[in-house]
Amino acid sequence: MYAKYIKRVLDFLLSLIAFIVLMPIMIVIYLLVRVKLGKPAIFKQERPGKDEKIFTLYKFRTMTDEKDENGKLLPDGRRLTKFGKFLRSTSLDELPELVNIIKGDMAIVGPRPLLVEYLPLYNEEQKHRHDVRPRTNRISADKWKKCYYLGRKI
Repeated sequence: MYAKYIKRVLDFLLSLIAFIVLMPIMIVIYLLVRVKLGKPAIFKQERPGKDEKIFTLYKFRTMTDEKDENGKLLPDGRRLTKFGKFLRSTSLDELPELVNIIKGDMAIVGPRPLLVEYLPLYNEEQKHRHDVRPRTNRISADKWKKCYYLGRKI
């Protein structure tokens, strides 16, 4: 009952409150991204969600669109700016994902949404990650990952 009804309502309400409270910060970040990195300020990417339904993930842009002499994008490491590193390290680049939660594409807690090209590579067990909405909460996931790997090393 919790997973089916209460979790979605909590995700929606908490995200809506966070969106309203954090809107001034999001506006400042949006303007800084536009000044430092140009257009567009919002990075959009297709990701598989619940039941493998494809949705558009929103984040603040953290890299430039610099290209080499052949017109190909430079490697991510060369395009990631100091400002982009700061946004990523503080998870501020993920604030636009609140819109994904409000829309119902994502949840506050769940598995990380992987890239669409990984879908054909899943085995039957791995496909179960799409039985629930993907998450946006990177901070707690990173802490959990560190605990998991620490436990495996022991």
